Amino acid sequence: MCYTSFPDDLPVPKDDGQYDHLTSGFRIPTDISLPVARDPSNKVVLANLPGLTILFIYPRTGAPNEKIPDSWNGIPGARGCTPQACSFRDNFSQLRSLGVTAVYGISTQSPAYQAEVHARLHLPYDLLSDEDLTFQQTLHLPTFEWNDTKVLKRSMIAVEGGRIVKWWYPIFPPDRGVDDLIEWLKGR
Repeated sequence: MCYTSFPDDLPVPKDDGQYDHLTSGFRIPTDISLPVARDPSNKVVLANLPGLTILFIYPRTGAPNEKIPDSWNGIPGARGCTPQACSFRDNFSQLRSLGVTAVYGISTQSPAYQAEVHARLHLPYDLLSDEDLTFQQTLHLPTFEWNDTKVLKRSMIAVEGGRIVKWWYPIFPPDRGVDDLIEWLKGR
């Protein structure tokens, strides 16, 4: 089953204001660290991110051979996590040439689950697990429930010097968020 494309009739997410509290200059608290999927003993302290770092936040990626249920497709903004991750992979060199020091994908999935995704998609950047919702709760990031699991709503955050300099929310279509980022980087 291919997860690199998605139906044309997906519901479009609405801006519900759930990012408005994250003003430019908001300092990421120093006590937030998230495990790296490929090596969960290695934790990234989000306040100490180098240079200009992009965090793209996504609900969940599908597993190999997982049938994506209609209930998932019916949630505005839910579908498209693999195309989003691949769009960052495919534009990684350009992002670096435009001044991005690091890119991280963040979801509430376990490091082990994310490690499989990282390997399968050949990602040149790391995935971070917010499985315990520390990042989500500290920054009050928007979520939704699916199959009794809380997942993050799709967004992007640009962090420089431990401070948020820009955010994008909601993002739709999911694989085009990187284009908005590139446009912003070119205008900086």
